[in-house]
Amino acid sequence: MRPTSRRSFLALGACVTAFAAGCGRGSGGGEVTTLRYQGSVGQVTLPELAADLGYLGDLRLDWVGNTISGPQDIQSAATGQVDFGGAFNGAVIKLAANKAPITSVISYYGSDQDSYTGYFVPESSPLRTVADLPGANAKVGMNTLGAHAEAILDIALERAGITGDTAAKVERLALPPVNTEQALRQGQIQVAALTGILRDKATAAGGLRRLFADIDLLGPFSAGTYVMTKRFLQENPTTAATFVTAVGKALDWTHTTPREQVIARMRTIVAGRGRSEDASALSYWKSFGVAQPGGLIRDRDFQVWIDWLGRRRDIEPGSVKPGDLYANQYNKTGQAPR
Repeated sequence: MRPTSRRSFLALGACVTAFAAGCGRGSGGGEVTTLRYQGSVGQVTLPELAADLGYLGDLRLDWVGNTISGPQDIQSAATGQVDFGGAFNGAVIKLAANKAPITSVISYYGSDQDSYTGYFVPESSPLRTVADLPGANAKVGMNTLGAHAEAILDIALERAGITGDTAAKVERLALPPVNTEQALRQGQIQVAALTGILRDKATAAGGLRRLFADIDLLGPFSAGTYVMTKRFLQENPTTAATFVTAVGKALDWTHTTPREQVIARMRTIVAGRGRSEDASALSYWKSFGVAQPGGLIRDRDFQVWIDWLGRRRDIEPGSVKPGDLYANQYNKTGQAPR
């Protein structure tokens, strides 16, 4: 999906190679003190929250635009247009398998009872189980193809014994998240994959029924990570540690702070950044869904998606190992994996 509200992106032609990290930023002149990133309309990312809480110290964030696509975000990080990007771990695996020199440094979203990806149908829909989808040639709307929502749909179909040509009868459609609920209610799609604030806002309006959810299949789990290039990490280890630790502390802050205070803080952030956004959806925020304290990463956060991608032949089975994809060494929150 193409990002919106983009400004001041660096030209890719300035990079020596397709995967140059930041076009040499930070080399020969000390570590960088400003990190370029993409945001999300009407929402507050963990780095933005960390900055507002003062956890970044002298490290500054430079917003270069918004995106609705995780794969696009991490591709921008890999090519040096931004200094970090976040995506579903399956997308991270695919990019790394294609030799992009990236490393996941912290989990930033996941699924729990408060924050999950649910697959919704209208209350009047004849669809009752996943097994009903192929017979109805159901169209399933989701934010990005080849990412979290499609992976969970595939896993749900597989567990229902639906594979191959039968599973292919279920059509996947990429839609902007803000339009997915409307497409479902107008009958343009039969199932909508909804998550976070947009999911809660849609269900609060009534008339929808949850068909299944990712937590029904996998339980609580961390699903997406922020990545940086290996070159950036090599040239800016202190900056990376400051960033990762600040994001981890912000995540932990949301776990220990009353929800109303978190939402109030987010509203203040959105109001103060002057992007002409509607912040009403923040009222529905509940959690970032990250399973591990401090956003620490575990092998299991990647293995389920490595297996999924291998079954799809998107990667060669056995070609990627979880331990090659991430590093917790920049996370100084003092937390321990559980």
